[in-house]
Amino acid sequence: MTPARTREQVRRWRGYLADERAEAAVYRDLASRRTGPDRDILLELAEAEGRHEQHWLDLLGEEGERPTPVSLRTRLFGLLARRFGSVFVLALLQRAEAGSPYEDDRDATPQMAADERIHEEVVRSLAMRGRMRISGTFRAAVFGANDGLVSNLALVLGVGAAGADAGLVLVTGIAGLLAGALSMGAGEYVSVSSQRELLAASTPSPQSAHALTRIDFDENEVALVFRARGMSEEEADRAAAAVLRERVTPSLPANEVDVETVGTPIGVALSSFAFFASGALVPILPYLFGASGLLAIVVAAGLVGIALLASGAVVGLLSGAPMLLRALRQLLIGYGAAAVTYLLGLAFNAAGI
Repeated sequence: MTPARTREQVRRWRGYLADERAEAAVYRDLASRRTGPDRDILLELAEAEGRHEQHWLDLLGEEGERPTPVSLRTRLFGLLARRFGSVFVLALLQRAEAGSPYEDDRDATPQMAADERIHEEVVRSLAMRGRMRISGTFRAAVFGANDGLVSNLALVLGVGAAGADAGLVLVTGIAGLLAGALSMGAGEYVSVSSQRELLAASTPSPQSAHALTRIDFDENEVALVFRARGMSEEEADRAAAAVLRERVTPSLPANEVDVETVGTPIGVALSSFAFFASGALVPILPYLFGASGLLAIVVAAGLVGIALLASGAVVGLLSGAPMLLRALRQLLIGYGAAAVTYLLGLAFNAAGI
Protein backbone atom coordinates (compact mmCIF):
# COMPACT_ATOMS: atom_id res chain seq x y z
CA MET A 1 0.00 0.00 0.00
CA THR A 2 1.36 3.40 -0.99
CA PRO A 3 1.80 5.63 2.10
CA ALA A 4 -0.25 8.82 2.24
CA ARG A 5 1.54 11.86 0.94
CA THR A 6 0.70 15.50 1.23
CA ARG A 7 0.29 17.99 -1.57
CA GLU A 8 3.37 19.82 -0.30
CA GLN A 9 5.41 16.62 -0.56
CA VAL A 10 4.33 16.01 -4.13
CA ARG A 11 5.14 19.59 -5.07
CA ARG A 12 8.59 19.31 -3.48
CA TRP A 13 9.33 15.93 -5.08
CA ARG A 14 8.32 17.23 -8.49
CA GLY A 15 10.69 20.18 -8.05
CA TYR A 16 13.54 17.83 -7.14
CA LEU A 17 12.73 15.65 -10.14
CA ALA A 18 12.82 18.61 -12.51
CA ASP A 19 16.11 19.87 -11.07
CA GLU A 20 17.77 16.44 -11.28
CA ARG A 21 16.74 16.10 -14.91
CA ALA A 22 17.93 19.60 -15.77
CA GLU A 23 21.27 19.21 -13.97
CA ALA A 24 21.88 15.89 -15.73
CA ALA A 25 21.23 17.68 -19.02
CA VAL A 26 23.75 20.39 -18.09
CA TYR A 27 26.40 17.78 -17.28
CA ARG A 28 25.77 16.03 -20.59
CA ASP A 29 25.93 19.34 -22.44
CA LEU A 30 29.25 20.18 -20.79
CA ALA A 31 30.52 16.67 -21.59
CA SER A 32 29.72 17.18 -25.26
CA ARG A 33 32.19 20.09 -25.27
CA ARG A 34 35.00 18.14 -23.59
CA THR A 35 37.25 15.23 -24.47
CA GLY A 36 39.21 12.66 -22.51
CA PRO A 37 38.78 12.07 -18.77
CA ASP A 38 36.78 15.27 -18.19
CA ARG A 39 34.11 14.08 -20.62
CA ASP A 40 33.85 10.69 -18.90
CA ILE A 41 33.62 12.31 -15.46
CA LEU A 42 30.82 14.65 -16.53
CA LEU A 43 28.87 11.79 -18.11
CA GLU A 44 29.17 9.78 -14.90
CA LEU A 45 27.86 12.75 -12.94
CA ALA A 46 24.89 12.90 -15.31
CA GLU A 47 24.30 9.18 -14.72
CA ALA A 48 24.35 9.74 -10.95
CA GLU A 49 21.76 12.49 -11.29
CA GLY A 50 19.71 9.96 -13.24
CA ARG A 51 19.71 7.65 -10.20
CA HIS A 52 18.39 10.48 -8.07
CA GLU A 53 15.76 11.20 -10.70
CA GLN A 54 14.56 7.61 -10.50
CA HIS A 55 14.18 7.88 -6.73
CA TRP A 56 11.71 10.75 -7.09
CA LEU A 57 9.92 9.01 -9.95
CA ASP A 58 9.38 5.98 -7.74
CA LEU A 59 7.94 8.16 -4.97
CA LEU A 60 5.72 10.15 -7.33
CA GLY A 61 4.30 7.24 -9.28
CA GLU A 62 1.78 8.56 -11.79
CA GLU A 63 2.44 12.11 -10.64
CA GLY A 64 5.96 11.80 -12.09
CA GLU A 65 4.57 11.41 -15.61
CA ARG A 66 3.22 14.97 -15.65
CA PRO A 67 5.49 17.79 -16.92
CA THR A 68 7.55 19.20 -14.06
CA PRO A 69 8.53 22.87 -13.75
CA VAL A 70 12.27 23.55 -13.69
CA SER A 71 13.57 26.08 -11.17
CA LEU A 72 14.90 29.40 -12.38
CA ARG A 73 18.35 28.53 -11.01
CA THR A 74 18.55 25.31 -13.02
CA ARG A 75 17.32 27.04 -16.17
CA LEU A 76 20.13 29.54 -15.69
CA PHE A 77 22.64 26.68 -15.49
CA GLY A 78 21.38 25.24 -18.76
CA LEU A 79 21.50 28.60 -20.50
CA LEU A 80 25.05 29.31 -19.35
CA ALA A 81 26.21 25.80 -20.24
CA ARG A 82 24.94 26.23 -23.80
CA ARG A 83 26.42 29.71 -24.13
CA PHE A 84 29.74 29.33 -22.29
CA GLY A 85 30.51 25.80 -21.11
CA SER A 86 33.32 27.13 -18.96
CA VAL A 87 34.60 27.41 -15.43
CA PHE A 88 31.78 29.89 -14.79
CA VAL A 89 29.18 27.14 -15.23
CA LEU A 90 31.21 24.68 -13.16
CA ALA A 91 31.39 27.24 -10.36
CA LEU A 92 27.60 27.58 -10.44
CA LEU A 93 27.18 23.80 -10.41
CA GLN A 94 29.58 23.54 -7.48
CA ARG A 95 27.44 25.95 -5.49
CA ALA A 96 24.30 24.06 -6.48
CA GLU A 97 25.71 20.72 -5.32
CA ALA A 98 26.91 22.32 -2.07
CA GLY A 99 23.46 23.78 -1.47
CA SER A 100 21.59 20.50 -1.93
CA PRO A 101 18.55 20.24 0.41
CA TYR A 102 18.80 16.44 0.68
CA GLU A 103 20.67 16.53 4.01
CA ASP A 104 17.56 17.89 5.76
CA ASP A 105 14.88 16.16 3.70
CA ARG A 106 13.57 12.90 5.18
CA ASP A 107 12.28 11.81 1.78
CA ALA A 108 15.81 11.78 0.33
CA THR A 109 18.08 8.87 1.23
CA PRO A 110 21.37 9.37 3.13
CA GLN A 111 23.15 8.00 0.06
CA MET A 112 21.68 10.76 -2.10
CA ALA A 113 22.83 13.43 0.34
CA ALA A 114 26.32 11.88 0.37
CA ASP A 115 26.30 11.77 -3.44
CA GLU A 116 25.67 15.49 -3.62
CA ARG A 117 28.63 16.20 -1.34
CA ILE A 118 30.88 14.03 -3.48
CA HIS A 119 29.54 15.70 -6.62
CA GLU A 120 30.51 19.05 -5.13
CA GLU A 121 34.11 17.88 -4.72
CA VAL A 122 34.22 16.40 -8.22
CA VAL A 123 32.95 19.63 -9.76
CA ARG A 124 35.31 21.64 -7.57
CA SER A 125 38.23 19.62 -8.96
CA LEU A 126 37.06 20.11 -12.54
CA ALA A 127 36.63 23.84 -11.97
CA MET A 128 40.02 24.10 -10.25
CA ARG A 129 41.90 23.63 -13.55
CA GLY A 130 39.97 26.47 -15.14
CA ARG A 131 40.45 28.66 -12.08
CA MET A 132 44.19 28.05 -12.21
CA ARG A 133 44.24 28.84 -15.92
CA ILE A 134 42.50 32.19 -15.57
CA SER A 135 43.82 33.18 -12.14
CA GLY A 136 46.47 35.63 -13.39
CA THR A 137 44.29 37.47 -15.88
CA PHE A 138 41.25 37.27 -13.59
CA ARG A 139 43.18 38.87 -10.74
CA ALA A 140 44.27 41.72 -13.01
CA ALA A 141 40.73 42.13 -14.36
CA VAL A 142 39.09 42.29 -10.94
CA PHE A 143 41.78 44.55 -9.53
CA GLY A 144 41.66 46.81 -12.60
CA ALA A 145 37.87 47.15 -12.71
CA ASN A 146 37.51 47.84 -9.00
CA ASP A 147 40.42 50.27 -8.97
CA GLY A 148 38.88 52.13 -11.90
CA LEU A 149 35.45 52.26 -10.28
CA VAL A 150 36.64 53.38 -6.87
CA SER A 151 39.50 55.70 -7.80
CA ASN A 152 37.57 57.60 -10.48
CA LEU A 153 34.42 57.81 -8.36
CA ALA A 154 36.53 59.22 -5.53
CA LEU A 155 38.20 61.65 -7.95
CA VAL A 156 34.91 62.81 -9.46
CA LEU A 157 33.16 63.17 -6.11
CA GLY A 158 36.09 64.99 -4.54
CA VAL A 159 36.42 67.49 -7.40
CA GLY A 160 32.65 67.95 -7.64
CA ALA A 161 32.26 68.51 -3.91
CA ALA A 162 35.07 71.10 -4.04
CA GLY A 163 32.85 73.25 -6.25
CA ALA A 164 34.17 72.50 -9.76
CA ASP A 165 31.68 72.84 -12.62
CA ALA A 166 30.46 69.81 -14.58
CA GLY A 167 32.86 70.43 -17.49
CA LEU A 168 35.91 70.42 -15.24
CA VAL A 169 34.69 67.31 -13.41
CA LEU A 170 34.30 65.52 -16.76
CA VAL A 171 37.78 66.50 -17.95
CA THR A 172 39.23 65.43 -14.61
CA GLY A 173 37.42 62.08 -14.83
CA ILE A 174 38.66 61.42 -18.37
CA ALA A 175 42.21 62.32 -17.35
CA GLY A 176 41.93 59.97 -14.37
CA LEU A 177 40.65 57.21 -16.64
CA LEU A 178 43.52 57.50 -19.12
CA ALA A 179 46.25 58.01 -16.54
CA GLY A 180 45.03 55.18 -14.34
CA ALA A 181 44.50 52.70 -17.20
CA LEU A 182 47.95 53.35 -18.67
CA SER A 183 49.55 53.15 -15.24
CA MET A 184 47.74 49.90 -14.42
CA GLY A 185 48.67 48.31 -17.76
CA ALA A 186 52.33 49.28 -17.50
CA GLY A 187 52.54 48.28 -13.85
CA GLU A 188 50.98 44.87 -14.44
CA TYR A 189 53.26 44.22 -17.42
CA VAL A 190 56.37 44.93 -15.35
CA SER A 191 54.99 43.04 -12.33
CA VAL A 192 54.08 39.86 -14.21
CA SER A 193 57.27 39.93 -16.31
CA SER A 194 59.33 40.19 -13.15
CA GLN A 195 57.34 37.44 -11.46
CA ARG A 196 57.77 35.06 -14.39
CA GLU A 197 61.49 35.82 -14.60
CA LEU A 198 61.82 35.15 -10.87
CA LEU A 199 60.05 31.80 -11.19
CA ALA A 200 61.98 30.88 -14.33
CA ALA A 201 65.24 31.49 -12.47
CA SER A 202 64.28 28.61 -10.14
CA THR A 203 63.66 26.15 -13.00
CA PRO A 204 66.39 23.51 -13.48
CA SER A 205 68.64 24.25 -16.46
CA PRO A 206 68.98 21.69 -19.31
CA GLN A 207 72.79 21.89 -19.01
CA SER A 208 72.64 20.69 -15.40
CA ALA A 209 70.37 17.82 -16.36
CA HIS A 210 72.74 16.64 -19.11
CA ALA A 211 75.71 16.87 -16.71
CA LEU A 212 74.11 14.23 -14.50
CA THR A 213 74.85 11.53 -17.09
CA ARG A 214 78.61 12.17 -16.81
CA ILE A 215 78.95 12.58 -13.06
CA ASP A 216 80.92 10.21 -10.81
CA PHE A 217 78.58 7.62 -9.32
CA ASP A 218 80.26 7.44 -5.91
CA GLU A 219 81.39 11.02 -5.32
CA ASN A 220 78.72 13.57 -6.25
CA GLU A 221 76.28 16.13 -4.86
CA VAL A 222 73.17 15.10 -6.83
CA ALA A 223 71.26 14.34 -3.61
CA LEU A 224 71.84 17.93 -2.49
CA VAL A 225 69.82 19.16 -5.48
CA PHE A 226 66.82 17.13 -4.35
CA ARG A 227 67.28 18.15 -0.71
CA ALA A 228 67.49 21.82 -1.69
CA ARG A 229 64.11 21.46 -3.39
CA GLY A 230 62.36 20.09 -0.33
CA MET A 231 63.02 16.35 -0.10
CA SER A 232 64.17 14.69 3.09
CA GLU A 233 67.72 13.31 3.20
CA GLU A 234 66.54 9.71 2.74
CA GLU A 235 64.21 10.59 -0.15
CA ALA A 236 66.93 12.66 -1.80
CA ASP A 237 69.46 9.83 -1.57
CA ARG A 238 67.02 7.37 -3.12
CA ALA A 239 66.06 9.78 -5.91
CA ALA A 240 69.69 10.58 -6.71
CA ALA A 241 70.64 6.89 -6.77
CA ALA A 242 67.74 6.12 -9.12
CA VAL A 243 68.77 8.91 -11.49
CA LEU A 244 72.38 7.78 -11.59
CA ARG A 245 71.49 4.11 -12.06
CA GLU A 246 69.39 4.93 -15.12
CA ARG A 247 72.24 6.86 -16.76
CA VAL A 248 69.78 8.73 -18.95
CA THR A 249 69.15 12.47 -19.28
CA PRO A 250 66.86 13.04 -16.30
CA SER A 251 64.53 15.80 -15.28
CA LEU A 252 65.52 17.57 -12.11
CA PRO A 253 62.69 18.32 -9.65
CA ALA A 254 60.82 21.31 -11.00
CA ASN A 255 59.69 24.43 -9.26
CA GLU A 256 56.30 23.82 -7.63
CA VAL A 257 54.75 27.07 -8.91
CA ASP A 258 53.37 26.79 -12.43
CA VAL A 259 54.50 29.85 -14.37
CA GLU A 260 51.43 29.62 -16.60
CA THR A 261 49.08 30.32 -13.68
CA VAL A 262 50.65 33.77 -13.33
CA GLY A 263 49.43 34.84 -16.76
CA THR A 264 51.30 36.38 -19.69
CA PRO A 265 52.62 39.94 -19.31
CA ILE A 266 50.80 41.19 -22.43
CA GLY A 267 47.54 39.45 -21.52
CA VAL A 268 47.55 40.72 -17.95
CA ALA A 269 48.55 44.25 -19.00
CA LEU A 270 45.80 44.48 -21.63
CA SER A 271 43.28 43.02 -19.20
CA SER A 272 44.24 45.56 -16.53
CA PHE A 273 44.11 48.46 -19.01
CA ALA A 274 40.72 47.45 -20.43
CA PHE A 275 39.07 46.70 -17.11
CA PHE A 276 40.42 49.79 -15.36
CA ALA A 277 39.18 51.93 -18.25
CA SER A 278 35.75 50.26 -18.23
CA GLY A 279 35.48 50.72 -14.46
CA ALA A 280 36.67 54.32 -14.56
CA LEU A 281 34.18 55.12 -17.32
CA VAL A 282 31.18 54.37 -15.08
CA PRO A 283 31.50 57.37 -12.68
CA ILE A 284 31.76 59.88 -15.54
CA LEU A 285 28.78 58.56 -17.53
CA PRO A 286 26.31 61.07 -15.97
CA TYR A 287 28.63 63.95 -16.91
CA LEU A 288 29.03 62.58 -20.46
CA PHE A 289 25.23 62.75 -20.82
CA GLY A 290 25.03 66.31 -19.52
CA ALA A 291 24.12 65.82 -15.85
CA SER A 292 25.65 68.08 -13.22
CA GLY A 293 25.56 68.93 -9.56
CA LEU A 294 23.98 66.65 -6.98
CA LEU A 295 22.08 64.66 -9.64
CA ALA A 296 25.32 63.66 -11.38
CA ILE A 297 26.91 62.70 -8.06
CA VAL A 298 23.96 60.52 -7.01
CA VAL A 299 23.72 58.80 -10.40
CA ALA A 300 27.49 58.20 -10.53
CA ALA A 301 27.50 56.72 -7.03
CA GLY A 302 24.49 54.54 -7.84
CA LEU A 303 26.03 53.17 -11.06
CA VAL A 304 29.32 52.44 -9.34
CA GLY A 305 27.47 50.73 -6.48
CA ILE A 306 25.72 48.39 -8.92
CA ALA A 307 29.02 47.63 -10.65
CA LEU A 308 30.78 46.94 -7.32
CA LEU A 309 28.00 44.57 -6.24
CA ALA A 310 28.20 42.70 -9.54
CA SER A 311 31.99 42.49 -9.38
CA GLY A 312 31.94 41.19 -5.82
CA ALA A 313 29.29 38.61 -6.69
CA VAL A 314 31.36 37.29 -9.60
CA VAL A 315 34.45 37.05 -7.39
CA GLY A 316 32.43 35.15 -4.80
CA LEU A 317 31.01 32.81 -7.42
CA LEU A 318 34.31 31.88 -9.02
CA SER A 319 36.15 31.59 -5.70
CA GLY A 320 33.41 29.53 -4.05
CA ALA A 321 32.87 32.18 -1.36
CA PRO A 322 29.44 33.57 -0.33
CA MET A 323 28.38 35.83 -3.20
CA LEU A 324 26.33 38.26 -1.11
CA LEU A 325 29.11 38.81 1.43
CA ARG A 326 31.69 39.40 -1.30
CA ALA A 327 29.35 41.81 -3.08
CA LEU A 328 28.69 43.80 0.10
CA ARG A 329 32.42 43.85 0.92
CA GLN A 330 33.22 45.38 -2.47
CA LEU A 331 30.45 47.94 -2.04
CA LEU A 332 31.46 49.03 1.46
CA ILE A 333 35.15 49.35 0.59
CA GLY A 334 34.41 51.33 -2.56
CA TYR A 335 31.89 53.64 -0.96
CA GLY A 336 34.14 54.13 2.04
CA ALA A 337 37.01 55.39 -0.09
CA ALA A 338 34.72 57.61 -2.16
CA ALA A 339 33.06 59.06 0.95
CA VAL A 340 36.42 60.16 2.36
CA THR A 341 37.33 62.14 -0.78
CA TYR A 342 33.83 63.59 -1.03
CA LEU A 343 34.01 64.89 2.54
CA LEU A 344 37.47 66.31 1.89
CA GLY A 345 36.13 68.05 -1.20
CA LEU A 346 33.31 69.58 0.83
CA ALA A 347 35.84 70.74 3.42
CA PHE A 348 38.05 72.36 0.78
CA ASN A 349 35.02 74.05 -0.79
CA ALA A 350 33.87 75.39 2.57
CA ALA A 351 37.36 76.69 3.26
CA GLY A 352 37.52 78.39 -0.14
CA ILE A 353 40.55 76.39 -1.25
